[in-house]
Amino acid sequence: MATIIVVTSGKGGVGKTTTSASFATGLAQRGYRTVVIDFDVGLRNLDLIMGCERRVVYDFINVINNEATLNQALIRDKRVENLYILPASQTRDKDALTKEGVERILSELKQNFEFEYVVCDSPAGIERGALMALYYADEALVVTNPEVSSVRDSDRILGILSSRSRRAEQSENPVKEHLVLARYAPDRANRGDMLTVQDVLEILAIPLLGVVPESSAVLQSSNAGIPVILDENSDAGLAYSDLVDRFLGKDLPHRFIEIPKKGFLKRLFGGG
Repeated sequence: MATIIVVTSGKGGVGKTTTSASFATGLAQRGYRTVVIDFDVGLRNLDLIMGCERRVVYDFINVINNEATLNQALIRDKRVENLYILPASQTRDKDALTKEGVERILSELKQNFEFEYVVCDSPAGIERGALMALYYADEALVVTNPEVSSVRDSDRILGILSSRSRRAEQSENPVKEHLVLARYAPDRANRGDMLTVQDVLEILAIPLLGVVPESSAVLQSSNAGIPVILDENSDAGLAYSDLVDRFLGKDLPHRFIEIPKKGFLKRLFGGG
């Protein structure tokens, strides 16, 4: 049975779609049949980050409206085996997402296509697309930045997960929550310019899955249409790789949460 994972946050621009793309890619790299769905109807950015925007013919809403089959709308990733993308529509209204339509598609993805993981890339906030993305979730990656407004909005999302998901409605085990702290800079946190990892953990009180450092590689990868997890030379790519391994049960220490220590020669010659 497939696990449905929503990647969510209260605030826009925190790195949700970057996380969805890299997380889904990492699962597929490890041999799991994975599909990532863009729930951001009207905007649609996932296909750009995944580098498949020119291959979009049919979208999520076409399938909900029975204007295309799932087989027609699913885009197979060219780089990573086992990975598929279901893009959002740029021309429809968010009200086109219906609970019945979403449930039918998720059921078909699990049963007819035998996906092991369904990753739902949620739009920001608590509008219809976001609520539809989290409603059927088994697990949630809550993405936040180390700033008060972002963390506060993520706390609100945690409240919605615990009260308005299908699991909450049916009194089942709660959605399993994971924290992804993105755009973290330990030197700035030490100066008090942003919240520390511990600050965020004390406020949100959910398990830390990964800390993704502030990195120019994220923007470069997004512009190139390549999930940053595929950039094995970047700190951000390594952070996402660790994050996926932790999700799958590996016990890994968290990197990128302390200021890197200077080597002996750098200290001797005053290098940065």
